[in-house]
Amino acid sequence: MPQNVPEFQFTDDALKVRQFLYEHWCAQGTAPNLRAMHEGTGLPRECIVEAYKQLDLGVMCNVDFDTQNMNILKAPPFSSYPSQAAVHLDGRFHCWAGCAMESLAISRMPPFAGKELRIEGYCACCLAPVTVRTQDDRTLGYAPDGLLIHVSLSPRDWNKTNIVSMCDAMNYVHDREHAARYERKIGRRGVVFTMEQARKFITGTATARMWQYERIPDYVRPQRIIDGIRALGVDVSGWGE
Repeated sequence: MPQNVPEFQFTDDALKVRQFLYEHWCAQGTAPNLRAMHEGTGLPRECIVEAYKQLDLGVMCNVDFDTQNMNILKAPPFSSYPSQAAVHLDGRFHCWAGCAMESLAISRMPPFAGKELRIEGYCACCLAPVTVRTQDDRTLGYAPDGLLIHVSLSPRDWNKTNIVSMCDAMNYVHDREHAARYERKIGRRGVVFTMEQARKFITGTATARMWQYERIPDYVRPQRIIDGIRALGVDVSGWGE
């Protein structure tokens, strides 16, 4: 299970692959395929695949290892497939964010420094539009005024096999009434973050991602995550905590 993985260090190849992965996604809005990764890093297929295994274990990306072409599903804060949060740059669609929470972190990456990103999403309950504007490490504005991020999956269930279900559980909702209605629709309780709490939650990762080339793997330590979220003032009783 990818929770509570013992600490390890990424190899030089893994660091090189991660850096190019970020650079390509920021520039192109999509994940690189194997050829693009080879051309960008100079590494052969075997080394790229081994690097992907490390990065997947270290929660840097999610690769479909059952595919011969090593299809990349996610590389937080990005998603290869449509999510709830479409990121717009310079007035045009640029990429999909991994989830509502990660959508707040993209503008902090070095290639987007000083640029305003607009996130077009929807309420998980009623599918009505949601708009968020971010720049660097700030949330410039959002609509509607009561906007929240609902997280329906406890950290105890994050990344049990991969990050797909974890990301899928982090969604925008218009307000607390919509959050409660969404819980009834999916038959699962959760917790809600205000936009300010969500910003604080992603700050640590956002200020390290791409800024620290030798950044160590992320480790899913459920109790530590829950304690940190509680410290932000989030009511975690919806997770039974």
